Amino acid sequence: MQRFFDVLFSGLAIVVLAPLMLPIMLILRLTGEGEIFYRQTRVGQGGEHFALLKFATMLKDSPNIGPGEITLKEDPRILPFGKFLRKTKLNELPQLINILKGDLSVVGPRPQVPNTFAQYPEAAKKDIGRVRPGLSGIGSIVFRDEERYLDNQEDPHTFYRRVIIPYKAELERWYVRNQSLRVYFEVILLTIWVILFPSSRMPWRVWKDLPEPPEALRGAS
Repeated sequence: MQRFFDVLFSGLAIVVLAPLMLPIMLILRLTGEGEIFYRQTRVGQGGEHFALLKFATMLKDSPNIGPGEITLKEDPRILPFGKFLRKTKLNELPQLINILKGDLSVVGPRPQVPNTFAQYPEAAKKDIGRVRPGLSGIGSIVFRDEERYLDNQEDPHTFYRRVIIPYKAELERWYVRNQSLRVYFEVILLTIWVILFPSSRMPWRVWKDLPEPPEALRGAS
């Protein structure tokens, strides 16, 4: 049933959002570096790799510049129009194509780049690999503004590896253990909610047993 809703929702969304996506594509072609789409290798179900689609928001060679695969709050690699797309999450819209293809579900663990996924605990990698990754998910909701956790960190890479990755892994494992059609729709509704109310703790009110963030994240600015 989840795959049925994936195809239904992504197909409808592409049709409904086409009037929005077409102007975005035109603006991207005429500004920045002229790139419309950014394709990035991610780890999917069963450990298989696929090309994740996004609207281009950063310099083309950004993975080889500055902090590499992590993005900071005021990252200079982000293009002017890209800041708007990232803040509103409109840069994620091309992933509707990934959903139609079957690379993604609307809801699931957020797919990681191979280097990052390799740093996940082995048990987490095994559990996460059992399900199709998602456009949104528990990890995406909790880390809806991930850059702020890395801001002001003396060593963002170490903080990401030691604090963020283990907690993300626990959140995604929680989803795998509790996956159901009910949770699927709850995640969709909560994704919209936290975009409108970024500081809300609604996820912990809806899911009482959701893992609480470690102290290092509760105290991060």
